[in-house]
Amino acid sequence: MWLSSELMFFAGIFAMYFSIRATVPELWPIETAKLTLPFAIGNTMILVLSSVTCQFGVFAAERFQRSRTGSIFNVARWGMQEWFILTYLMGATFVAGQIFEYAELVEAGLTISSSPYGSVFFFATGFHGLHVIGGLIAFLFVLGRAYSAKRFGQHEANFAIVASYYWHFVDVVWIGMFWIIYIIQ
Repeated sequence: MWLSSELMFFAGIFAMYFSIRATVPELWPIETAKLTLPFAIGNTMILVLSSVTCQFGVFAAERFQRSRTGSIFNVARWGMQEWFILTYLMGATFVAGQIFEYAELVEAGLTISSSPYGSVFFFATGFHGLHVIGGLIAFLFVLGRAYSAKRFGQHEANFAIVASYYWHFVDVVWIGMFWIIYIIQ
């Protein structure tokens, strides 16, 4: 139910984006020229690949494997904790990349108050970034619960699975947002 409400929230953001674009289309070629597509592609790849690492963590949780059973360098033996820590680091790298991109855009003259395009860009990507941060907090809760559990069982695995649903949702939303903002422009 909660993910459905989040879907409606982001649908509203997409509607706002297209409404403003239809109102002032002359801004789009000027403002989108300030975006750095190669950087955005790299940052997007980090987030998308974090969904893969997240899913490997879920697979480990489903077999009730809390942590690795071999060397840290043997990823085939990693447990949920190692996969989720890697996912967390990748998500944090994505957020850091967004902050870096914001600084570059502000330096180029694109701010939230500089134009309608700036407003919709920072609003859409900013709210998505807040959702990524929310997912990172969820991973901390799942990891904390896994570390503190006397026995890692179905209850802990369910928390990992629910956190992964949210993470995959945030990734899918970003793919749509990336496609609209950076590719279609």
